[in-house]
Parts: sequence; C-alpha cells; structure tokens
Amino acid sequence: MNRNRPESLGAELHRFGPIGLVVVQSTSLCNLDCSYCYLPDRQKKRVFDLNLLPLLIQRILESPYAGPEFSLVWHAGEPLTLPTRWYDEATKILYQSLADHGALGLDFTQHVQTNATLINDSWCDCFRRNRIVAGISVDGPEDIHDAHRRFRNGRGSHALAMKGIEALHRNDVPFHCISVLTEDAMEQPERMYRFFRDNGIYDVGFNVEEQEGIHTSSSMQGAAMEAKYRDFLQTFWRLSEQDGYPVVLREFEQVISLIQGHQRMTQNELNRPFSILSVDWQGNFSTFDPELLSVASDRYGTFNLGNLRDLSLEESTKTEQFQRLFSDMSQGVHSCQEGCEYFGLCGGGNGSNKFWEHGSLAASETNACRFGTKIPVQVLLERFEEGPPLDRDGRHREPPRPPRR
Repeated sequence: MNRNRPESLGAELHRFGPIGLVVVQSTSLCNLDCSYCYLPDRQKKRVFDLNLLPLLIQRILESPYAGPEFSLVWHAGEPLTLPTRWYDEATKILYQSLADHGALGLDFTQHVQTNATLINDSWCDCFRRNRIVAGISVDGPEDIHDAHRRFRNGRGSHALAMKGIEALHRNDVPFHCISVLTEDAMEQPERMYRFFRDNGIYDVGFNVEEQEGIHTSSSMQGAAMEAKYRDFLQTFWRLSEQDGYPVVLREFEQVISLIQGHQRMTQNELNRPFSILSVDWQGNFSTFDPELLSVASDRYGTFNLGNLRDLSLEESTKTEQFQRLFSDMSQGVHSCQEGCEYFGLCGGGNGSNKFWEHGSLAASETNACRFGTKIPVQVLLERFEEGPPLDRDGRHREPPRPPRR
C-alpha cells in the first residue's frame, strides 16, 4: 500500500471495493454528436470482444473486491448501435460464466444506458428476455433537447427519442432517465417539469453540463448560473410537492435518504478503489470514475491500470500507476474532509471533475460539486425548515410518490 496516504482519514479510506458497478463499453460508436459529450472517437465503431466476458467475470470473482452483488452497465457509446442478438449472446455468456464459478447466487443485474433513438418493439423484447434494465437520456422539451443532442448531419434527435420512450411505455418496460442540464433549461423549470411528468418519466437524475474530456467548457459556470440553478430546483421541488404523480429527482432522493438514515458518507464509490470497475472495448480497465476510462494526461499518463488479459485486479493495485492515482485521490478526499461542511453528504467528490477542472485528483471543491451536492442540499434544507407542505384544507401532508412501473 502507498505509505503517503493521509492516515487521518482512518481505515474507511483504506478499504477497497466491493465492486458494485461494472461499466463496459460494448461499442465506442454513437449515432449522436452531442455538443457536451466527453468521449473522443465516438464516430468509430469499435466493438467489445464477447470472448473477453468470461475473463471479466473471472477477474471480478477471483479478486478480494468481489461482493454479494453487482450491476453491469453497457455504456460509453450508444450500446443500441449493436444488434439485439449481440446482447442475447452477451447475456448467455455472462450467466454461463457466473455458473462456471458457482456464482449464480450473486445478485446480478444488467443495464444499458441509451439515447433512446433506436428503441423499438424488438429492443423492448430484448430488454425483457435478457432482464436488462433500461436507462434513457433525454434533456427535456424538443427545443432544449435538440439544441445539444443532434445527429452528425445536424438534425435533432428528440423526435426519435420520444418514439423510443413511447415504445418502452407501450411494452410496459420500466426505465429511468438521465437529463443533462444546460443554460437553455434554466429559465424554464415549469416546462421541464411538465415534460417529464406528461411523458410518464417519473425517475429522473440531473447531470449538470460539466467541463470534462474533450468538452473543455460548460454553460453552467459562475455565480449567476448557480443562482439560476437554485431557483430552478426550488421550482421543480415545489411542483413535485403539488403534483399527484410527482417527478422524483435522484439528487433529492439521495440526500433525503442520508438525512433520514442519520448517515454520513466517509467516501463514495467514485473515489473508493474498486467500488467501480470500468472496461473499454479493448479490455483495458480502470477504477474510480468511469469517465476516466482510457483518458490520457500529461500528469498521470493514462488512467487505465492494465488489460484484463494481462493483469488481475489485485495485481493492478501494486503498480506504480495505481499508487500514484490512489495517493492523489486520497489527498483530494482528505482536503474535502478537512475543508468542506458538505463532506458527509458527498464523501469527497468525484475525481474526474477535480482532474478536468484543476488538472489533479489531489484537489477539493469543483464547479460540479457545487451543482451536484451543495445547491441541492441547500434547497432541500431550506424547504425542510419551512415544514411539511399543506393540503387544500391547510393541513400538513407528505408529498406523494409516483407510481412504480
């Protein structure tokens, strides 16, 4: 282990794993060219070799970081540019590999994160027969969505994304949503809220546009945008309280869960080694933020720790590369713990944001943590101080929860 790690963080920071999330790049190709995308070479169709799947399962299960459950997410490109039969074969291999290791008792789930433009009845059948959980990405009403989420010919993708969402509803396939927030949405919280509600999208997570990867700037920066975002969230929350079928925001639910459980985070899965394992189409792997997979930098070289073919996960922690990354990540978490009153609600922030905003993992506050943690927490605490909402008769009531599809 690295002797330079700050010991004041205690034993919790020294804990690795368990692996709860495995992000695999089934293909580098994406059919969209979103203005805020961080991925390079997304116009190239490079495909993950399914013959590597048994080795991936072996590497996980042979490691000391294997836990009782994990989710595998096909991501980092548009997974549905591959045919449904590819995922049929992948699913067979995954479950056979788990069986070969006597691990069918693991709580294993398979997910896909898609822009929804290719979803049709055949894809819904594929999700159902392979028990694949669908996550979709849509940014709101057509004009807001199409301002940034376009095909390479400049045509907006909203119409096809909505057809995909309609197919999910028609086939009764449950899904959740990620929505990237840009400056375009800040003046229209009511419109944004009603878009999700009216289209039956009740489970939403906001990813505020970030400076990351090849996307070197963001429209969501500065004190003025922070104030607008605060107003946006306040309005969104008020609308959800008033609604019989509210849109539930991931950001609020996570904070409420911590507060109600009287919990404090001492770390999060994005800065604890081997809580997340990310694998690119070539079999190269990394840990910490999936956004760091296969990224090259002057300071760290590559964030990859090795290739599945050549190195076990445990062996990778003995490399100089891992030691350098972990030392800086630990210093960054330590700085957050020492200097930020929100530490117990975020566990030290995300290394990818620290790297892209400050050039180092050994940094603390970022624009991303202000938007992702501080402002949502402030909005919630201010609302809690006002007391429970009132019904039409002036009595306190708890906000309703949406139907779980």
